[in-house]
Amino acid sequence: MTLGTHRLRVLRHARFRRFLLGQSTSLLGSGMNTIATTFAVLRLPGGGVDAVGGVMAARILAVLVVLLLGGVLTDRIGARTVMLASDLLRFGSQGVLAVLLLTQSVRIWEVVVLAVALGIGEGGFMPGLSALVPGLVSAEELADANALLEMARPMTAIAGPGLAGLLVSAFDAGTVVAVDAVSYGVSVVALAGLPLTRPAGLRRGLFSELGRGWAEFTSRTWLWVTTLHISLFNFVLWAPFLVLGPTLAQQRLGGAKAWGLVLALEGIGAIVGGLALLGRKPGRALTWSVAASAGWAVPAAALAGRLPLAWVAAAAFLAGVGAAVCTTLAATVIQRDVPAEVRGRISAFDGLGAFALGPLGLALAGPVSGVVGAERLLGFGVLWQLAAVGVVLAVPSVRRHGANPLPAERVGAAR
Repeated sequence: MTLGTHRLRVLRHARFRRFLLGQSTSLLGSGMNTIATTFAVLRLPGGGVDAVGGVMAARILAVLVVLLLGGVLTDRIGARTVMLASDLLRFGSQGVLAVLLLTQSVRIWEVVVLAVALGIGEGGFMPGLSALVPGLVSAEELADANALLEMARPMTAIAGPGLAGLLVSAFDAGTVVAVDAVSYGVSVVALAGLPLTRPAGLRRGLFSELGRGWAEFTSRTWLWVTTLHISLFNFVLWAPFLVLGPTLAQQRLGGAKAWGLVLALEGIGAIVGGLALLGRKPGRALTWSVAASAGWAVPAAALAGRLPLAWVAAAAFLAGVGAAVCTTLAATVIQRDVPAEVRGRISAFDGLGAFALGPLGLALAGPVSGVVGAERLLGFGVLWQLAAVGVVLAVPSVRRHGANPLPAERVGAAR
């Protein structure tokens, strides 16, 4: 089957096209932001590597802290409302930072505060994705919609840093941050044009609603097992790969350009994986999602095995394909099989569980590799991931999930 009208028929929905455009523009701005903020902080009085790390850590911690609240608010007042408010906050924080940078009046603590505001916006926005999309397309087109949204991530991840580098060289970091603010403004306009979702109308206290969400989350063994699987993967394998990969590339693959090629091939692989999923509705989507997560082990194995650059780049391409399949199908399963009234909280617990150990893994990767060696640490991560995939697939609720698909009416729009 060629990639034609049939495989892109999900784009016939004007609301989804609007949201895809806004989300893609926002992601492009986010891809530019890290480069711009890093160079801006490095050039400030008192700036340096430690200051850059502090700004990044503040943003990540804000995301993690706000995720659960974002999930509750999504289920209480509606995904579109929460996502719109979150993007307004992101637009405002980046706009203020751009003005401060362009007027050369910014200080490190101000960058940290604005990074926290940006992280709060991101944490509020994320749970709404799972709740909003089912209201934009038909139940049969959820996988295609998620595939296109996931494809936007690697596309913008490739284009964003490159564009940011050019703009920083030609102008300055403040200009790039201003462009990032505009990208969030585009997302605000896109979301404002969508219809209001009908929230579940929850009126219990915050902790009561979180308790209900936690009960729904833990009652689905397939859900918490796969979330734990991704959490440990981020801690054991992916965090060391992100930290040690550039170091090994510098030592024996050719430096920054070589590592850039590896990351670019991973992004291209994700785009190819997304294209391959369009128009397809695989049975047992959860099984395929878990199996595809084994692909993340391939580039780490290439580095651990001291393979040349061409092999590492090819391995990264395969990891990108696997990542697209894993994340797209996992999102589709949650949207299809989780009741609309708890999707926000379920997505929040899923996201928090998946990424909570990531910062710790990033912090420990360097010290641990100094004791056991970089290749051994990566090799352990590879073996862990492959074994974990086998263990997760052996769990009955994972293995049997999707054997009897739910009827389309269970999906519905976000309420």
